[in-house]
Amino acid sequence: MLILTRKRGEAIRIGEQIRIVVTRIDNNQVRIGIESPAELAILREEIFETVRRENQMARSVSLSQLADFLDRKKNTP
Repeated sequence: MLILTRKRGEAIRIGEQIRIVVTRIDNNQVRIGIESPAELAILREEIFETVRRENQMARSVSLSQLADFLDRKKNTP
């Protein structure tokens, strides 16, 4: 892990396409801005972990469970 000290308005570069800027510092919070290509997904860690867990759960569903679900869905008015 790289640990850096930055002041408001200073930036960090990751490669040529990603720029992280400290935009505000208040009490125990730091607000940052991230400039990156639009196709690069940027998520807060807690959202990333939620998506990862849900993807793992979806992969663990068997085809018979999926078929049962679709049958129930089809027969529900």
